[in-house]
Amino acid sequence: MKILITALAFILTLPLIPPCAAQVLPGDNLEVTGVPPVPQNLVERTNQYQNVRSAGVLDWDPAGGMYISTRFGNTAQVHHVAMPGGARRQLTFFEEPVSGASPDPRKGKSGFVFSRDAGGGEFYQLYYFDRNTGQSTLLTDGKSRNSGANWTKDGDVFAFSSNRRNGTDTDVWIMNPDAPSDARTLTEKEGSWYPTEWSPDGTQLVVTRYVSANDSRPYIVKRATGEMTPLFEEGKAVSYGSFEWTPDGRTLFYTSDEDGEFSQLHAYEVATGKRVNITPELRWDIEGLSLSDDGRYLAYTTNDDGASALYLFRLPDYTPVKHDPIPVGLIGGLDFSPDSRQLALNINAADSPTDAWVLDLASGRLTRWTFSEVGGLNTDAFVTPTLIHYPTFDKAEDGSQRQIPAFVYMPKNVQGKVPVIISIHGGPEGQSRPYFSSTTQYWVNELGCAVVFPNVRGSTGYGKTWLALDNGFNREQSVQDIGALLDWIALQPELDKDRVAVFGGSYGGYMVLASLTNYPDRIKCGVDVVGISNFVTFLENTQSYRRDLRRVEYGDERDPAMREFQMKISPTSNAHKIRSALFVAQGENDPRVPASEARQIVKSVQDNGIPVWTMFAKDEGHGFAKKNNRDYFMWATILFFQEHLLK
Repeated sequence: MKILITALAFILTLPLIPPCAAQVLPGDNLEVTGVPPVPQNLVERTNQYQNVRSAGVLDWDPAGGMYISTRFGNTAQVHHVAMPGGARRQLTFFEEPVSGASPDPRKGKSGFVFSRDAGGGEFYQLYYFDRNTGQSTLLTDGKSRNSGANWTKDGDVFAFSSNRRNGTDTDVWIMNPDAPSDARTLTEKEGSWYPTEWSPDGTQLVVTRYVSANDSRPYIVKRATGEMTPLFEEGKAVSYGSFEWTPDGRTLFYTSDEDGEFSQLHAYEVATGKRVNITPELRWDIEGLSLSDDGRYLAYTTNDDGASALYLFRLPDYTPVKHDPIPVGLIGGLDFSPDSRQLALNINAADSPTDAWVLDLASGRLTRWTFSEVGGLNTDAFVTPTLIHYPTFDKAEDGSQRQIPAFVYMPKNVQGKVPVIISIHGGPEGQSRPYFSSTTQYWVNELGCAVVFPNVRGSTGYGKTWLALDNGFNREQSVQDIGALLDWIALQPELDKDRVAVFGGSYGGYMVLASLTNYPDRIKCGVDVVGISNFVTFLENTQSYRRDLRRVEYGDERDPAMREFQMKISPTSNAHKIRSALFVAQGENDPRVPASEARQIVKSVQDNGIPVWTMFAKDEGHGFAKKNNRDYFMWATILFFQEHLLK
């Protein structure tokens, strides 16, 4: 999250742990049922996998070097790296993970704004870290949910989002960190609003109202008066992404799917309203976008069927900049240096964790800045996935059989048919991509399982029509895509159709439960992590600031017809159909999918006499952010698969 075991038969004949062998019990923060004590030899075997690290660029330090996020203890914290291969100097030391590091651009200042919550509750607070004193100062009210720290160029204020006003709507605020009590709202409207990009002179701010994955609405707000002007025509569902002002303030580069299925790059002349599509030929989404401070360089990344590609140009003629090849994988964190001479980026590959790299714009040379540990494992043993497309039950818009993309990891040198773990992403607007996962590598290399990551309808990355295919009354069609995957597995000579597990978190957890109710005889077991078990109770109990956002995706439970449909397809209404062993893991402080969702499905399935393992973490929210909890969950999942999948 190696010693490569090359024969599944060997795995199945491992000796039982004698009763006197050392065992590991869950901590007091975990409420666990059904999970047996963890054998010490499993702890030792997984130790290397659990100590794989990663490092991601947060931002350049104006004084030199860069801020990165990595973990040396139990949680990810902010570190500083001065040079390529330099020591990672830890700056923040908290029990809770720290997000972001937005550097203070003011002359004579050395610090940054970061965010932190408590116990995974996601009520993030903003803090100012002063590097001269090593002290952190709380900037926000300690109660509301806050995010972002988007500074003006001269740093007199930064913009952030907060639901402080009423707990439901998210407004854009501005703050001078030297006078946090004087923070004021820039927008006070219904919905979820976020700051996007300041104009170069700091007098105007692009803000975006997020409605859904298919619908976001950008406006320009005057800082002095709060006057708000829509950038483009209202009433049209378009997804807008990044915005970048040119240094003269005359042009906005932005990404949107306004011209078709995919997010493309556009240029907008602020004075005239003229728009030009710069990349009309693209057939994949643009994800990241960055413009150098001097306006000479433009970079963006695309999502090409799950993998990333980097495009780098010299303006104003869009001349491609030649550079060293980028390792195949995922690219993120695009960030030009303050002097516009370098481009920082995060690179993650299926066989190596994320690290920070820097591209020199003059020479085109790519240099690795961080070298994250892989626990002493032999990286040659890591498995890279194969991209496949399997047919599903219906036709595409052009009349051809609809194909579902999926990434398949196969163990090396195994004999006979291998068991299969289907890992389903959350979102539901997420996307499974060929990123590095030490957990996946363990399942493949040590358990001898094939692992399949499908991108069922409703996933991002395949166009806005695909994204909307599972909305509303079409919800269970994404579950039918899993049924089609089971059909595909049954046709593969190297895969064992009688030993299939499903694994997923959040919406992926719902997909696990729905798969178990729809295909009870074809799946041996399932692992549901922070999953939705009933759409009605989920929508009624999720935090108010996100309820309307989820109604756009899942349907409005206040509508009688939709409520009836949601109840009909909810796993709790169909729990009597589940005949497979189930492992449910949940954070008690989850603001998105409340712990009550997990408890009600556990009770329903237990009433059927089905084996149910549970893990409830008192100090976690939507997932497991702390290493000690992730470690125990990994051990429990391995034991669960050994007991209910591999046999």
